[in-house]
Amino acid sequence: MNGTRGPLVEVHDLVTHFVRRTGFLGARREVVQAVNGVTFDVAAHETLGLVGESGCGKTTLGRTILRLADRTSGEVRFDGQDVFALDPAALRRLRRRMQVVFQDPDGSLDPRQSIGRAVREGLEVHGLARGAEADRRVEALLEEVGLPAGSSARWPHEVSGGQRQRAGIARALAVEPEFLVCDEPVSALDVSVQAQVLNLLSDLQARRGLSFLFISHDLAVIRHIAPRVAVMYLGRIVEHGPTDAIYRRPLHPYTQALLTAVPVPDPAKGRQRIVLAGDPPSPVHPPPGCPFHPRCQHPGKDVTCRTVRPELRALAAGHQVACHLAGR
Repeated sequence: MNGTRGPLVEVHDLVTHFVRRTGFLGARREVVQAVNGVTFDVAAHETLGLVGESGCGKTTLGRTILRLADRTSGEVRFDGQDVFALDPAALRRLRRRMQVVFQDPDGSLDPRQSIGRAVREGLEVHGLARGAEADRRVEALLEEVGLPAGSSARWPHEVSGGQRQRAGIARALAVEPEFLVCDEPVSALDVSVQAQVLNLLSDLQARRGLSFLFISHDLAVIRHIAPRVAVMYLGRIVEHGPTDAIYRRPLHPYTQALLTAVPVPDPAKGRQRIVLAGDPPSPVHPPPGCPFHPRCQHPGKDVTCRTVRPELRALAAGHQVACHLAGR
């Protein structure tokens, strides 16, 4: 477990750009600025929610933290270790401590493997158990995530989407990790099943002392599971703080717009809907200044917003925002 007094996961000024080829025979080279200078940390046993619309860089950020994608610059430290400085043997050992639950259980489970085989694979690869002991541990894991007896012999196509996602969670837990990146783990599920999986993750965290980076586009889901949230837009964190504080008084215009789109039981008591103009800018050609300024609805928007990039600044205890106009 975490052997330091500091955060379990530390991300500092992380940048991830990648090249894509477009045009005839890929003749044109474009640099996609997926993640642009992101900084945050996750403490042991904590859940940090990461929220933003599709294409903002959330998944790339999660993959970079796990070293499944190459960084351009910046630093990721896990339990004090520089993740990008590890040699292959040390990285292999670290893989046990950091795992991922993917968005699409259909795509993340091999259709040619039974559910039991998918969960067992990690145990064998890392030398944790073999033979009858591996069988016992697989059955215990499947029971822990709420799958019925006999599930280990079934194939992914023979069970429901919620059960496939539970199998994916069991596979991630098999190697006894401390930190899970949950990348939109309930977005492909029915609402009733979403609640069951969220409650399962909360129970697992309490039992196993896990830390989560929980990625979602749904602020209602984030509110249910994460006491702290970072709001991401076009590769940058634009607001960061306690979830209750951000729900009660969002400071960034983008967060304000996101919150007005969250369904409420009584629409008469909801916020007036803020409809953002246009589409998000391209990460290939991000705008100068504040990345949100082309869509910003703030009446005080001025030339500073169009020319100077705002940095995160604290306006309340633990509540940071990257906006020139916030607090005015």
